[in-house]
Amino acid sequence: MQSISRRKFIQTSLAGAAGLSLFPLAKSCKVPVNDVIRLGLIGLGRQTMYLMDGFRQIEGVHIVAGADVYGIKRQRFEKRMNDYYAETGLNINVDTYEHYHQILNRDDIDGVVIVSPDHWHGIMGVESCRAGKDIYMEKPLTFTIKEGVALVRAVRENDIVLATGSQQRSDKNFRHAVNLVKNGALGKIEKAHAHVGGPPVPYDLPEEPLPGDLNWDLWLGPNPYVHFNHELNPPISLDPPQDETIWGAWRWYKEMGGGFTTDWGAHMFDIVQWAMGKDDSGPRRIIPAGYGDYQFLTYEYDGDWIMTEEPFNEAKTRGVKFIGTDGWIEVSRGHFLASDPELMPPPEADRDDDVAYETGIPHLVNFIESMRTRKDPVAPVEAGHRTCTTCTLGNIAYELMRPVEWDPATESFVDDPEAEKHYHRDYRPGYSL
Repeated sequence: MQSISRRKFIQTSLAGAAGLSLFPLAKSCKVPVNDVIRLGLIGLGRQTMYLMDGFRQIEGVHIVAGADVYGIKRQRFEKRMNDYYAETGLNINVDTYEHYHQILNRDDIDGVVIVSPDHWHGIMGVESCRAGKDIYMEKPLTFTIKEGVALVRAVRENDIVLATGSQQRSDKNFRHAVNLVKNGALGKIEKAHAHVGGPPVPYDLPEEPLPGDLNWDLWLGPNPYVHFNHELNPPISLDPPQDETIWGAWRWYKEMGGGFTTDWGAHMFDIVQWAMGKDDSGPRRIIPAGYGDYQFLTYEYDGDWIMTEEPFNEAKTRGVKFIGTDGWIEVSRGHFLASDPELMPPPEADRDDDVAYETGIPHLVNFIESMRTRKDPVAPVEAGHRTCTTCTLGNIAYELMRPVEWDPATESFVDDPEAEKHYHRDYRPGYSL
């Protein structure tokens, strides 16, 4: 280090990170036209509209089916896909279903895109594996830790490609940050601040009348009963066309979601664990904010470093700050800042802010290429599961309002029967994992 410049060290380190720097992005991908991949989309809400626009841009990919429990969402999906195929001159039939099993039962569908509420992910994922379908699954990967363990097992036992929708792993700024950390450009990492937001709260929205074309019982699925409120399924319109103006609020309530801890933690905690080599591991001790002198949710890892759920700037940007013995970097969507200008990304790594974040398709291309090569995607099931577990452990510590000891090797709590009760939860009668 004393015989070469800091810039030379950084350039050499990044050049050696072949696993990251050689990642195939959209512009390098050409899918053979005569080798079509046919996809079915499960859950047709707001996020699916972004994913639909992305997947249909990939040559050789046909979206042929969609399933949702809400009739008007099925109509919207069918109209948009049929209009798109008519405009592009493709003669492709698009079918819609109320129940996702009708997609899984089709032999002509190669993969599914699961964009349902979190409480459905575990069952849908395991059943998709058993049906032989490759999977692109939105984050957080599962609602409980037990579901995640079962999903990992089902993916591997059935030779399934599963890509987690952690699209930041395909963003140049985040990849640059991970390269810097992995290759020692910041020295020894002492702490990481990952600002994501707080845990879920009890469901307190008032009960409202059900829309006539919404199968609420099927929407609940394995979830214990809660009454309907339109914020859980935001209204849309076909004439005039009007998409959801808010995200489904189910994610903010502990009966149905994991709050900001899992919603944004699945992105930002994921970057920290990826950079620190914890894709197959996790924290040892989790301390909730407000316990003793702990101001922020804190994760302690082997190797004497910590991750805190903590703002790193006055704007309280959702992102990550890595602090090492030789410098620091901040990264979020469209933002990068460093203690040394030589740590900044090269100009070609800048993201085009004129394009909506979710419509950039490198992450989706990576999934399709993985389907073809049968190689793991950049966000494989184990990584998605371990990140999701880290998020869930944070919520468990919040629920108990005390530290939780976790053994990442055995994926079990350490002498803590009370915490073990939160490893999974009871399903409604008729549903099983």
